[in-house]
Amino acid sequence: MNYSLSWKRSCVLVMAFLASQQCLTFADEKTSALPGKLSQVNVPMKTLGGRQLWGDVHFFQGWTIQRNIFTGHFRLLDPRDVRHAWGNFEACKKKLDVVRKERKLAPMKGEAVVLLHGIFRSSKAMKRVQDRLEQDGYLVVPFDYPSTRVDIASSAKMLGDVVKSLDGVEKISFVTHSMGGLVVRSWLGDGGDPRARCLVMMGTPNKGAEVADILRDWHLYRLILGPAGQQLVAHESGAIAKLPVPEIPFAVIAGGKGTDEGYNPLIPGDDDGLVAVSSARLEGAEDSITLPVLHSFLPFNADVIDAVSLYLKAGVFRADGVRDPVEAVANLESSEGVK
Repeated sequence: MNYSLSWKRSCVLVMAFLASQQCLTFADEKTSALPGKLSQVNVPMKTLGGRQLWGDVHFFQGWTIQRNIFTGHFRLLDPRDVRHAWGNFEACKKKLDVVRKERKLAPMKGEAVVLLHGIFRSSKAMKRVQDRLEQDGYLVVPFDYPSTRVDIASSAKMLGDVVKSLDGVEKISFVTHSMGGLVVRSWLGDGGDPRARCLVMMGTPNKGAEVADILRDWHLYRLILGPAGQQLVAHESGAIAKLPVPEIPFAVIAGGKGTDEGYNPLIPGDDDGLVAVSSARLEGAEDSITLPVLHSFLPFNADVIDAVSLYLKAGVFRADGVRDPVEAVANLESSEGVK
């Protein structure tokens, strides 16, 4: 077998996939950052979300205030991505207060579940998870952040602003896909919030992504994935290695083929095509499960969504109540010493 040719083909396939995803992402920008007088008119206007130019900083009952990462101005979007206000934060917040009164929106309460998408994706990728958790009775907060334009710490700060805006909510859980888990870990490391209850991570590269190690110096990779893409490397001195293990209960879902080779020949061991099972399995997780699902399809898979729903209810992924915790290395070493 020509391994050099296989390696090159795999790299090209990965980059083609990332490029296609980014084209779909930037299609969302078309009506979100219009230049000139049109963007300055404060009238309701349908947008496509602008997922890579804007970051959520405030949430109330499906309405979000977002900040543009380049211009610094804000806008107010309703649940259908219609813009109702544009300008500074105070102006958007004032308009939201008017909307709350006019539409008699009820105060937020109970338990919220914040959803975080992965890099170059948007909250739309978490829609099936959102639908299920809303059926379960949670207040679902689909958090959008400009994953390819800012680093992980900047996204974590935006997450903190949104969490602070959840007035009336008593408990907050987090369900994340891919890099979204790293954003929550970064936020928790900066202090988090006492209302934080638990965290579920789907395909999160908790120990880095070998694919990022291979592609990080490619110009196209830098262009597509931005500063956060450079932080996804599997290196002991990298940004991921410096993130603390969550102090709240957490569990991990990994995608894997169930074989030693996995889906991607570039990644040692089993993997979901982009992230190794061993990287997703963060020590300290109170439960874990590996399902035969490719990385990008984890938030869409029925078995994955069932596992997420059950964990939020019962603290376990499996209906029979059996857990598969990921033991800390220190515990493993001590147990071996006892033997």
